[in-house]
Amino acid sequence: MGRIRSPMLRNSLIAVGLVAGTSAWLSLDAYAQSHGFFINRSPSLPNWAYYFERGKAVKRGEVAFFAPPSNALVHAHFGAEPPVFGKIVYGLPGDIVTHRGADVVVSWAAGSSNDAPSEQVVAKLKPVSSAGEVLEPGPTGVIPNDCYYMGSPHPDGFDSRYAAIGFVCAKQIVGVSKWSLL
Repeated sequence: MGRIRSPMLRNSLIAVGLVAGTSAWLSLDAYAQSHGFFINRSPSLPNWAYYFERGKAVKRGEVAFFAPPSNALVHAHFGAEPPVFGKIVYGLPGDIVTHRGADVVVSWAAGSSNDAPSEQVVAKLKPVSSAGEVLEPGPTGVIPNDCYYMGSPHPDGFDSRYAAIGFVCAKQIVGVSKWSLL
């Protein structure tokens, strides 16, 4: 291909390239602001990688990602700036969390789509962590507005079953999984 000899044509092509490149960059940036990718390094979720969307409504049974609270137990295991946690949404605002012995139970009323009231054992409490630290049981009662019970089926899951995590509120939510890999 020969050189473009016309300075006006060359400058026009450069300008079009700059506009197209800037548009592509801005589109990609806007997409990145509303989506993310999470690599799971914990055995508490079944998959190793998740693609998530920021600002998506949280629904029961979905995997959501949140910033954990800042406390001594979280810092001892995850550092001063802990990574985002990924957990399954087991309880929604208005649901009721109870402890029956070591069982953690989430109960909910009939839904607008005529589902029957239900309850689910979502976790088992342990008195101490695998490192020997005392684990205080998490909150019970009605889940407040804009908050969720987040957990995992893993017996060593570090989630809403313990006071160090507690209910996860909307301001902590980073995103909700759209799909997962393996």
